[in-house]
Amino acid sequence: MTTEPALPPPGTAPAPAAPPRPHTAPTEPPATEPPATEPPAAELPFTAPQFTTEPPPSAEAFPSDAPASELLPPAPERAPRAPRRPRPVLLAVSGLVLGTLAGGGVGYAVQAQRPPTPLPPIQVARPSYPAVAVDPTAFAAQQPKPLAIDGDLLKLLIGAPDGSAAWGEFPDKPSWVSVGELAEHNDSAVRDFKDLNSRGFRRAAEVDWKKGDTRYRVSLVQYAPDRANEAATHAVGTTRNLKPFADGANGGYRVDEAPRYWADSADRYYYGQAVAQRGTVAMVVEVFDPKPVNPDVVKDLAKQQWERLV
Repeated sequence: MTTEPALPPPGTAPAPAAPPRPHTAPTEPPATEPPATEPPAAELPFTAPQFTTEPPPSAEAFPSDAPASELLPPAPERAPRAPRRPRPVLLAVSGLVLGTLAGGGVGYAVQAQRPPTPLPPIQVARPSYPAVAVDPTAFAAQQPKPLAIDGDLLKLLIGAPDGSAAWGEFPDKPSWVSVGELAEHNDSAVRDFKDLNSRGFRRAAEVDWKKGDTRYRVSLVQYAPDRANEAATHAVGTTRNLKPFADGANGGYRVDEAPRYWADSADRYYYGQAVAQRGTVAMVVEVFDPKPVNPDVVKDLAKQQWERLV
């Protein structure tokens, strides 16, 4: 079996060839679309080749005398790509890195050629000792003086006089009182409690008594050794118009002319007070009387208590 055409029998003339088909020009030239820009070679889709068994078209299918409009337009020529310029940021970073490395290398080379600089010697003063023995008496005299009051505060308080009675729950004998009990003597207990603890409160002793309708209270409040100024503030810092009650006493006394009222009560009382400061100890003498306080009573009590502190 073959695909070649069968030869005509001998003696048979070949059939005349068909005359060529006349070419007729089209009435209107076909509209041609604008050539599309050819995509880059890397973006052309891949198309598998197609195989067919049909015979190739003869030369008659493509007449050589066809007009130029019927032929395929030539592919446009692609402009050459401009040379890529380096980015400014990359150049700046590269210059910075190279400059740093070059500067570090030059500095290291210069420093390596210099001779080493010796460090200065460490100078420490040698301890010195006296050439002669120290006199113990003279040495003790040069030391800071001890605290003016550093003993038992209970022994420094005056006692209640004869014929007196206890004033409610307050102690009628010299006794220690806490910072909370000391703050409760005034209406502003919370504020006084905070002030005492923040100003170096150390300890306090107190004695209270009642004689007739008059009530008395004497207290000694001591602060830390480095808080003598707080003792002065506690004694005379907020008191005005004081009159001296003894020679050399750092303080004074006063009596109120207008009455006051007890807390949560309508009962009135007159108030007298004497204050003084001795070192780190604040002395406070108070008198509460339903009638105007006698100044001589306050002055006498303050003088007795001051003499026990000096």
